[in-house]
Amino acid sequence: MFLGDDQALRADYPTVAEYLRTASSLPGSGDGQADGAFDLRLLHFMTGGRQASSNPYWDIVAPSVFDHGGRRVVNNGVTNGSAQLAYAATILQAAYAYAIPSPETIKWVTEFCGSRPLVESGAGRGYWARQLSLAGLTVEAFELEPPDRFENVSFPRTEGQEDVWYPVKAVDALSFEGRADHTLFLCWPPGWGNSMASDALASFERAGGERLIYIGEPKGGKTGNDQFFDALSARWTLESEDSQFVSWWDLGDVAQGWARK
Repeated sequence: MFLGDDQALRADYPTVAEYLRTASSLPGSGDGQADGAFDLRLLHFMTGGRQASSNPYWDIVAPSVFDHGGRRVVNNGVTNGSAQLAYAATILQAAYAYAIPSPETIKWVTEFCGSRPLVESGAGRGYWARQLSLAGLTVEAFELEPPDRFENVSFPRTEGQEDVWYPVKAVDALSFEGRADHTLFLCWPPGWGNSMASDALASFERAGGERLIYIGEPKGGKTGNDQFFDALSARWTLESEDSQFVSWWDLGDVAQGWARK
C-alpha cells in the first residue's frame, strides 16, 4: 500500500523509508531481481505488523539464504554479500534481533529444552522469546533495558516498529534461585569484555542450573567475554550444535547446547 506514497511511508515507517532511499544508492548483489525482491519483502513484512507474519524476520531473509562453506548464510548467493545487505542487516537486527530465528533453529531449541522451561537473559525486544513461546516452550525474558520502558541503544524506539515482541522484564528482577530446572538462553550476549554472559552463567551455576543454549560467536568474537568461555571449557560439555543455523554471511555466530559436567 506504500508503493508510490513515499510521504505516508516516511510518516508511518521512517526506518523502512530511510532503508529504501539509502539502499538504492548502495552496491547490490549484481542480481537486480533478487535485490528488488528482498526490498519488497522488507517493505511488506516490516509494515504489515503481526498480521502479515508470525516471524517477519525470517520471511524477509529466507529466500536470500544460501549454503556456503558448510554454513547457511544470508548473502543472496554472493560470497561476500553486498553493501545493500549489510545495511539491511543493521535495520533488521535493530527491529527484531541480532541472531536469525529460522524454523529449523526454533525446532532445535525446543528439542534441546524438552520439557524444561527457558529463561532468557539479554532478551532485547523479546523476538526470540516470542518465537520459542509460539513453538510451545514456557519462556521468561529479561533485559537490562527493556525497550518498551527504557532507552536502549541497540533496540531504539521507532515509529511503526514494535517496542517488544514478548513481555520483557527488567533484569534486576531475575533470580535463578528456583530455576535450576530451566534452560538458560543467552542469545548474542555483549562481548568486548562485558561481563554480562559470565555473570549470568555464574549465577545460574550457583542456583544449580545444568542446561544452556548459547547463540553467538566463538571466543574472541563479538559476543561473550573470556571468563564466560573459560567457564564453559572448565565446567560444561558441548552436547549439541544446530547444523541448520542461519547467520549473516559476515558473522560467525553459531547455536550451541551445553550441559553441566
